[in-house]
Amino acid sequence: MSNILWKSLVVSPAVLGATLLVSTTAIAAPASTASEAIKADLSAAEQQGTSAQTAFTASGIEVPQQPEIVAQAQPQTEVNVLEQVNRYSSEGKTANNTQSQVTSVSQFSDVQPTDWAFQALQSLVERYGCIAGYPNGTYRGNRPMTRYEFAAGLNACLDRVNELIATATAELVTKEDLATLQRLQEEFSAELATLRGRVDALEARTAELEANQFSTTTKLVGEAIFALTDSFGSDDENNTVFQNRVRLDLQTSFTGKDVLHTRLATGNAQRLDLGVPGSAEGFQTFNITGDPDNENNVFLDWLAYYFPLGDNARVYVSATGGIWSDIASTVNPYFEDFDGGNGALSTFASENPIFRIGGGAGAAVNFGFGSGGSILKPSSITVGYLGSEASNPGGGSGIFDGNYAALGQLNFNLGDRLALAATYVHGYHGSGSALFDAGGIQGANVPVVGTAQANALSATNASSSNSYGLSAAFRPSDKISVSGFFSYHDVSGFGSDDDFEAYSYGLGVALPDFGKKGNVLGIFGGAQPYSLNRVAGVRDSDVPYHIEGFYKYQVSDNISITPGVIWLTAPGQSSDNDDAIIGTVRTTFTF
Repeated sequence: MSNILWKSLVVSPAVLGATLLVSTTAIAAPASTASEAIKADLSAAEQQGTSAQTAFTASGIEVPQQPEIVAQAQPQTEVNVLEQVNRYSSEGKTANNTQSQVTSVSQFSDVQPTDWAFQALQSLVERYGCIAGYPNGTYRGNRPMTRYEFAAGLNACLDRVNELIATATAELVTKEDLATLQRLQEEFSAELATLRGRVDALEARTAELEANQFSTTTKLVGEAIFALTDSFGSDDENNTVFQNRVRLDLQTSFTGKDVLHTRLATGNAQRLDLGVPGSAEGFQTFNITGDPDNENNVFLDWLAYYFPLGDNARVYVSATGGIWSDIASTVNPYFEDFDGGNGALSTFASENPIFRIGGGAGAAVNFGFGSGGSILKPSSITVGYLGSEASNPGGGSGIFDGNYAALGQLNFNLGDRLALAATYVHGYHGSGSALFDAGGIQGANVPVVGTAQANALSATNASSSNSYGLSAAFRPSDKISVSGFFSYHDVSGFGSDDDFEAYSYGLGVALPDFGKKGNVLGIFGGAQPYSLNRVAGVRDSDVPYHIEGFYKYQVSDNISITPGVIWLTAPGQSSDNDDAIIGTVRTTFTF
């Protein structure tokens, strides 16, 4: 075979595709005698240095149509073979018969997408770039080929593949690198097998989670509280009760930085009767059930959306059930749990009563400032507006005509150990409202903290209030936290003799990780919100002190048990009333 022939074979992988196109009968058609004649002829031609060309060129395949080669199975003479070679050579030398590389199989006029080998040809042309056709734009895919042509095409295709591999990996790896990699693979074969098993197990678990996931955008966070509670005193008439409160919070994120809270709540936890009408002393956090009838009816008790505003601001929009601790820092670590089951037992010890003024639907913005590199750590300014009757279109209701509260707060974090907050709340309260009602919690103007004297507003006229609060938390070490608050409330009634003032203060000490990581021992004492000398002819000049101790024992990551005691002196602001002692064992399940 001539040098031109071999050069053409080197870059013609198309023969491999052509092999797939011809039948076994066509490939095997020449008889053994013909094969021997071809071998002899080609050998002689090479020895004499002839320039005969085959059907393979430097860029593709050129197969003249010679059906008689397949049709005639009789032995062929050397003359027949030489004639074939000459005919191939003459086609290659004919003027304007130069073959060129094609870049798309659609350039062949005789190849159609409906042909059974169309995809194979397309791959050879467009993926490997190693096939050419005849000068007239045909491929002649139905023409048979000799075994020598097949061998030459296969060799050229392999050479082309090796060339592509060598080009792609020339600068990637050396033989020495491969030897080192093989040695490391053998040395760490056991570890690799273990890792492979772990990866397989992880993939299986991931596939199971994806197949059974609740939602791609929403996660469910739940809390269930079982509470065994009773009160004790010489005139106490309460029975020991076993109560519950359940919250299911659907937390949905649309951007990864926002969150929509859709919380369902129910329960049957009623407040203990301390013999003081209208008082919220001894009110425990699990008494906020969302069900005004306390009959385990399910209610939507909170619907709110958080989203960022720039780099340092967060917006809070509440459609129902919003309270100030949702967006403003209460600065009362270990006692505050947002009325959940892992903080203090009572609503009084959990946060400054000023945060219990107003609530419902509205919006607030929290602006962050301060850098982490100075004594002033990231701090914030919070402003907001919540309406208690925002959904009611009736007279004296709505967003602006009904009960509302507007808050402004400045929060400082000084270093890693001290936090301060100054809070102002302006409120409007319709006749018959309560001052500390958290926006009409459970669908009624029911106070959630404080005495009756501090909560009772005019029954015939509206009132406005201006409240000022200070909160602070100090952590001298990782094992102790001290926090406290003070609040002053100036109420102006729109009727005569409706004005009054109310006060509250408290101090707590918490010992986190006491006895075990996750446990908390807490002691809190102070004065429930009170207002002195409001009821004529009744002794109401005593300060109602509140002393509370609890120990949260973390059974597991999702279960805690909190036994605790609340001691109330002078309930109803009168030492004539017996002190009340409330004992509670609260079990909280979170999931």
